[in-house]
Amino acid sequence: MKLYDLTQPIGINTPPWPTYEPLEVKYFKRLSTHRVNGQLIKTSNHVGTHLDGERHFWTAGRDIASIPLEDLVHEGVIVDLSDIGEYGIYTSKDITDRVEVKEGDILIIYTGFSKYAWYQPDADEEAYMIKHPGPTIEFAEWCKKMKIRWIGVDCGSADHPMNTVIRQLRPDLAEECDRVMREKYGKGLDDFFKPEHRQLMHTELFPHHIIHVENIGGDIEKILNRRMLIGCFPWRFVDGESSICRVVAFDLEG
Repeated sequence: MKLYDLTQPIGINTPPWPTYEPLEVKYFKRLSTHRVNGQLIKTSNHVGTHLDGERHFWTAGRDIASIPLEDLVHEGVIVDLSDIGEYGIYTSKDITDRVEVKEGDILIIYTGFSKYAWYQPDADEEAYMIKHPGPTIEFAEWCKKMKIRWIGVDCGSADHPMNTVIRQLRPDLAEECDRVMREKYGKGLDDFFKPEHRQLMHTELFPHHIIHVENIGGDIEKILNRRMLIGCFPWRFVDGESSICRVVAFDLEG
C-alpha cells in the first residue's frame, strides 16, 4: 500500500484564514535547564490543513469528536480543476466531466492554487487566499444530492473567496474579480452570489453533515483524477468547531 500525504506543513509562518488567529509556539522547558524540551501552542482552528466542522457554522451540529470514523475515512476521488483559473466558477459538471463520482464519496478538488501556498517557491498569500476559484449554489445542491461525505480543497476556502467576508475586506480585489467574471462569463459578482447564499459551502452543507477540509497540499499533484481510499484525521476534539488535521490518500494497489 502506498501512502500520499495531502497535508501542508504547518509552523509559525503558516498564514491563518483572514481575520483568524495565527499559530504561536513557545518553549516553556529546555534541555539545557530542565533536561527536557516542552512547548506550548496557541492557535485558532483555521490554520494550515484543517477540517471545518459542523459547529463552525451550525450551533446544533456535531462537534469534531462526534464525527464517525466511517465519515472521515472512505473511498473518494481527487479531481483536477486547475484549468478553471483565477476567480473562476466551477460547477458539478466540471467535476463529472473529469471523474466518476459515486454517492457517498469523498471529493477532493485540486484548483492548482496550492502552488501559491506559504511553503512553496512561488508563495503568494494574496493569490492563495483571495483569487482561487469556487462554486455557486448549484454545486452545493449537487453535493447534497450525491451525499458527499466531505470535500477537500487545495486553497484557502471551499467557498469562492468573493462569497465570503473577503469581498468586504478587499474591495479592490472584489472590483478586479467582478471585471474578470464579466469578461469570462458575461455576469458579475452580484449575479453569481446572492446575499442569502453567502458562504454557501458552509451554511448550506453543514446541516446536511457535509463538511470540508481546507488547505489541502502535499502530494496532491501525484494523484489527480484518481479514485483512492482517503482519510482525514483531526483531533478527537470534544466541543470542537473545527480542527487542524492530517489528510492521507491510500493506494491499496500499491
